[in-house]
Amino acid sequence: MHTGSIRLAELMAALSTATDLGMGQPMDFAMTTCIVAVRLGEALGFDDDMLRDAYYEALLRYIGCNADTYWLASIVGDELALRSQVATIDTADNQALVGLMLRFIRQANTGIGVLHNLQALAGGMVQLSQINVSFFPGHCEVARRLAQRLEFNDSFVQCVGQIYARWDGAGVPGLKGDAISPAMLCVTLAQDAVLFCRNGGVDAAVAMARKRSGGAYAPQMVEMFCARAAEIFRGLDQEPTWDAVLRLEPGAQPLLDTAHFDAACDVIADYTDIKSPYLLNHSRGVAELAERAATVYGLPKDDAVLLRRAGMLHDIGRVGVSAAIWGKAGPLSQSDWEKVRLHPYYTGRIFARSEMLTRIAALAVLHHERLDGSGYHRGLGANALNPAARLLAAADVYQALTEPRPHRPAFSDEAAAEQLQQAARGGTLDDDAVRAVLSAAGHAFVPTGTQKRWAAGLSEREAEVLRLLARGNTMKQIAAQLTISYKTVDRHAQNIYTKIGVNTRAGATLFAMEHGLVDPRAQ
Repeated sequence: MHTGSIRLAELMAALSTATDLGMGQPMDFAMTTCIVAVRLGEALGFDDDMLRDAYYEALLRYIGCNADTYWLASIVGDELALRSQVATIDTADNQALVGLMLRFIRQANTGIGVLHNLQALAGGMVQLSQINVSFFPGHCEVARRLAQRLEFNDSFVQCVGQIYARWDGAGVPGLKGDAISPAMLCVTLAQDAVLFCRNGGVDAAVAMARKRSGGAYAPQMVEMFCARAAEIFRGLDQEPTWDAVLRLEPGAQPLLDTAHFDAACDVIADYTDIKSPYLLNHSRGVAELAERAATVYGLPKDDAVLLRRAGMLHDIGRVGVSAAIWGKAGPLSQSDWEKVRLHPYYTGRIFARSEMLTRIAALAVLHHERLDGSGYHRGLGANALNPAARLLAAADVYQALTEPRPHRPAFSDEAAAEQLQQAARGGTLDDDAVRAVLSAAGHAFVPTGTQKRWAAGLSEREAEVLRLLARGNTMKQIAAQLTISYKTVDRHAQNIYTKIGVNTRAGATLFAMEHGLVDPRAQ
């Protein structure tokens, strides 16, 4: 994978769709905001640096807002639904905000009795007093730190730390007027305008902007927006947003080399895992374990690197599921499970529009698939899962077991190893992948006991390759059918020939026939 050809804008646009999910918005909300913000910035006479700050701020405004969602969900329940409704309210309208919060707290505590419900309401409102003191400042701090790690310039880092600032000084931090970054003021107006335009058309966006002028927004920006609103929104109901955003990037269009791409993957992993205190460093742990296991397994170096990157990105779809579900101490309902089963799908959708990221995403989305077809979200079986997918699944299970969860304490390393071996015996995880993961995790190998024993010590995957070789498939065709690389097929073929003591395909075919490895009903 040539990461040098991945644009920074491409990766950040993909990340913006994750922040949309985390804020309860459609997955093109930030990108549409980006187009509106740049068009408004151009109308206001922004120079290239200011336009660039507005461009990336529109994409990444909520990069810090996955923090403390566990705390918020513990009070209001579904924080994603709350956020989608808060977005429509002027943040200076305390009555509307308090009323909305009370309604969500009541919903989160239904069925617990009148007295307990009243206590929950009182306790929730007391805790929510921390929003301006800790919650919003925490988002700003996390956003600044992640922006620094992505090596954005100082003006952008400053800008992204002002996400809740208002022109009238009533926001967080308490900056006022021209003390606030122009890019941030531009993006704040653009974002709200997009929301109101989608709900009521351009006229609704203009009316909202005029009403909030001098409060949330700079008056001169409002006047320019209202004068050119129709032009600013032109074509946004038809134009492919992804392509439009990439074309619109102001100034230079930086590419990410390997080191910077990997550093960005680290940032995305941390953005993902901060969703819950139970998930901290989960993605990093899976990535490192999967990469080591790939080496033990004997995969080529490129495949091991791919596994590490997929491990870093595999769980980003979690942001689209409420922290209230990830934080449940009791059993999940059927409705909860339906939402949980969507998170690998969300991971795939987040990266689907980037040609350069699809290979990573194609592997990352398979981390909950199982050999017997019992996994999710696609319910794939063994024939559709290549060695990398099997290793990623085993690494994810082991890493999760050794971490605490709301419903259980962490397993010991030994108990986690036993759980993996049971899964291999039960046919849900691949035996060879389990061996590699446990070896990579520092365990001495303990046989699983009931693995099917193929002739000459062939592994399950080697038996699959041998069947296809015997059927006359080329190495390239086998790679395509098993969704593995040509190099991996070649390595398997060499191992097979050595193990069964033959030198030709004809000899291998005869061996397969002799040992019942060729199903006469199969094509």
